[in-house]
Amino acid sequence: MTSIAFIGAGRLGATLALALAQRGRAVTAVASRSRASAQRVAAAIPGCRAVDAAEAATADLVFLTVPDDEIGPLASRLAWRSGQSVVHCSGATEVAVLEPAARRGALIGGFHPLQIFADPAQAIELLAGSSVAIEGPPALEAQLRTIAERLGMRALMLPPGARALYHGGASFAASFLLSMLQEAVDAWRCFGVDEAQALQALLPLAHGTLAAAGRKGLAGALAGPVSRGDVGVLQRHLQAFESLGAEHAAFYRELTARQLRLARASGRLGEAQLAALQTLVERR
Repeated sequence: MTSIAFIGAGRLGATLALALAQRGRAVTAVASRSRASAQRVAAAIPGCRAVDAAEAATADLVFLTVPDDEIGPLASRLAWRSGQSVVHCSGATEVAVLEPAARRGALIGGFHPLQIFADPAQAIELLAGSSVAIEGPPALEAQLRTIAERLGMRALMLPPGARALYHGGASFAASFLLSMLQEAVDAWRCFGVDEAQALQALLPLAHGTLAAAGRKGLAGALAGPVSRGDVGVLQRHLQAFESLGAEHAAFYRELTARQLRLARASGRLGEAQLAALQTLVERR
């Protein structure tokens, strides 16, 4: 059986190591700058040892689950060999950073789970049904696809050079959602609703919107004044945000302008309605 090692025992590395071990893969070694972190992960996996990076790098398949800036230096200083595979788990860093391993005969690739890892115990449950971006030569691609299937994940193939757009684009569906919720919370504070109350009200709305997008697509899930062509409501929204300050109004205008593209795609509004909304959004 292929031996698997992880270099990096943070939230991502711990989650993947535990998930693979739970699904019958031979995770034999974990290394980390923090010996305690490596020992904690290894202790939870039968047959796994906490080792140094050099020993972990002797496994058949080595996952580098370290911060992006550490991937290149690790790839340069470890003694890779022909017949093994070296894979980083970064979304933004190109696989070419592992070229020092390739020069020594290893297959190199990327395996980036498109999920959040704030809580490893919860993240293990979230892996199934999530996607993972895979990149590598055919033999390694097949191996990583098998691992994705074992984890219940959908494989998303990335071509070389696409990682910055892939990772940056994913931010709109992840941490940028928090920026929009923060804007809503800031607005609601003006009439006495605190953050805890606001999130209690807004999160079910956000979940409902995402669920609708899953069922109907983006344009089909569009709701609110733009979807109805309601110029009057939109005008009152803009006046309210302008009272909070120019940056709040500009943020609302930008998001509304993007919604007009969805409204056009939905086919629910006529050209006159769309033009009226466009004029209002562009007015300063």
